[in-house]
Amino acid sequence: MMSPRLLLAALIGVAVLVVIGANAHLVYVSTTSQPACVTHVKSGGGTAAPGVYSAANSAC
Repeated sequence: MMSPRLLLAALIGVAVLVVIGANAHLVYVSTTSQPACVTHVKSGGGTAAPGVYSAANSAC
């Protein structure tokens, strides 16, 4: 049977690897995705409902 100290070290190692893997996946997705233009309220034009934000700078 594994000692409690070795088991704890293994669990911490697995947790660290999961966090590193999740962050690597987020970086991969953010650098490879190309979101399409989304309709939004133009700044200075139209009226938006309270709590609805417009784009800071339109890329379309």
